[in-house]
Amino acid sequence: MNKISTQNFKTPFGELILGSFKDQLCLCDWRYRKMRSKIDKRIQMGLDAFYEDEETAVIQSTKNQLIEYFKGERKEFDIPLQMVGTPFQQNVWNELLNIPYGKTETYLGLSQKLNNKKAIRAVASANGANAMAIFIPCHRVIGSDGELVGYAGGVNVKKKLLQIESEQLQLFD
Repeated sequence: MNKISTQNFKTPFGELILGSFKDQLCLCDWRYRKMRSKIDKRIQMGLDAFYEDEETAVIQSTKNQLIEYFKGERKEFDIPLQMVGTPFQQNVWNELLNIPYGKTETYLGLSQKLNNKKAIRAVASANGANAMAIFIPCHRVIGSDGELVGYAGGVNVKKKLLQIESEQLQLFD
């Protein structure tokens, strides 16, 4: 069986669990989110692997890039990603990667970009199943009315991430 190296990482907004698999980031998710066990099971089954607490070069680079992001010094990440999910989920996550830093998109807009405007609920569900917070920027998706809705780290964290990206909030000064 394969191994996913994992580490917990405290951020100004809560604790993340980071995971690397074969020199790629496969997990950067809020440690105490409601779907934690379901997402961990999906990743472990999808990669036929188990979690082991261990630091890797990918995890260290991930921590460094996250710190730069929280300081407002990094707008793009260059960590190789290993997405574990259904083809539909991966399509949604790939579309999330196209939302620029400092910008937002609605669930409806995301559905339209995927050429399926009736799939709003499925898109929202795939968004919620994202296991790579910040790197795959699901925090940039908002309700059609502009409301900040649903986020695994909490709506308050979503608001703060968007504030960092609008340069209204900087941490680790």
